[in-house]
Amino acid sequence: MRRKAIGIDIGGTGIKAALVDTKKGILASERIRIETPHGGEPDAIAKACQEIVEKLDEKGNRSIGICFPAVVKHGHTQSAANVSKRWIGLDAHELFSHALKRQVHVLNDADAAGVAEMKYGAGKDEDGLVIMTTLGTGIGTSIFYDGKLIPNAELGHLNIDGVDYETKAAYSAMEREGLNFEQWAERLQRYYSHLESLLVPDLFIVGGGISKQAEKFLPLLNLKTRIIPAETKNSAGIIGAALMANKVLERKG
Repeated sequence: MRRKAIGIDIGGTGIKAALVDTKKGILASERIRIETPHGGEPDAIAKACQEIVEKLDEKGNRSIGICFPAVVKHGHTQSAANVSKRWIGLDAHELFSHALKRQVHVLNDADAAGVAEMKYGAGKDEDGLVIMTTLGTGIGTSIFYDGKLIPNAELGHLNIDGVDYETKAAYSAMEREGLNFEQWAERLQRYYSHLESLLVPDLFIVGGGISKQAEKFLPLLNLKTRIIPAETKNSAGIIGAALMANKVLERKG
């Protein structure tokens, strides 16, 4: 497998990218972050990614992994979280391939983060059912069984107490409502307990930027399942996207 690839993590508020050493699972360049274009329109995001790639790959010979806040099937984005609804049903693979003029692979953002954690981080060598959750603007989730990804899990949108529960338990809810860690942990307890009752996992991994402060809220949870912070932190999506791009390129020869 090629050693380096570009990973791009597109979110509702920011786009992060870097060159990644996919053998070691580390960034091989400075991480670039820019604001997501207002409205999150496809053409504007593709142009922003083009400008980022030009900075990271002057010779134009790197494969590119792009993770996105949507269900992604066969290169098409089937949903849109915190970006324009024009992404729904869009051939994102074609959009980015044309704009970037590179080999690209598009996948769900939480799946990319989970792939990074399972390969290089807290999930390495873990068997059984592992659920990765990313706590940020929403709640992203990825599911692995014996290390194999089951793609496009949307468990952040579980209906609990009559609401889409990411609106109550995502980190953005804590910020929006001015909750302290104890108050937020009560909501996380409700969320993770519900996941436990549905799937009986062997391990929860918690990612997103707030995972850097895991000691402030994870010990407040009372679960049957072991729950630990992610190790790749806020670069997980970048690393996982780059790894998957190289894997797909390898399969295609």
